[in-house]
Amino acid sequence: MKTAAILCLLTMSSIAAPASASIIGMTRARSCFEAAVARSSGRNAMRDCNSALEEDGLPLRDRAATLVNRGILLMQAKKLDEAIADYDAAILIQPATAEAWVNKGIALLRAGREAEAADIISQGIELGPINPAIAHYSRAFAYEAMGKVREAYEDFGRAASLAPDWSEPYEQLRRFKTVRSKTAGV
Repeated sequence: MKTAAILCLLTMSSIAAPASASIIGMTRARSCFEAAVARSSGRNAMRDCNSALEEDGLPLRDRAATLVNRGILLMQAKKLDEAIADYDAAILIQPATAEAWVNKGIALLRAGREAEAADIISQGIELGPINPAIAHYSRAFAYEAMGKVREAYEDFGRAASLAPDWSEPYEQLRRFKTVRSKTAGV
């Protein structure tokens, strides 16, 4: 029996890299996962994802994971609307797939839809992604773009505490300056 597991990538640009959904076994779905991890956006990678999704016997959990992985490849190809559609399809199949929510939020963030991205990533965080540091890191950028500096700082801090060996959140935290506010009469 095939089972699906989630793997998160910790390679970052200015916005977090997507969180991949893996498929166990030697199938087209597995090849799609490997392409998503390697961020290999060639025709073969997309063909493997499409072929896997055309298989009749693909369990729903693996179908949702494959949609997430194809969405990652589409996002890398800057086809954000198509990627969001794949994440939405994965959410319809398996609503509790945290990585589908987080990746949809990352795609929305890349599309400049920060408020929507923050809400969607928050839903993913509530579902308990395998690597919540990516989700907090991504949501921090959405908050910062919305002018919610305190929330952004807190999310970068949360990402740093969740993944202490990951340097990106610490680098982002260095951009902030904490200021104590003076209360009246003091």
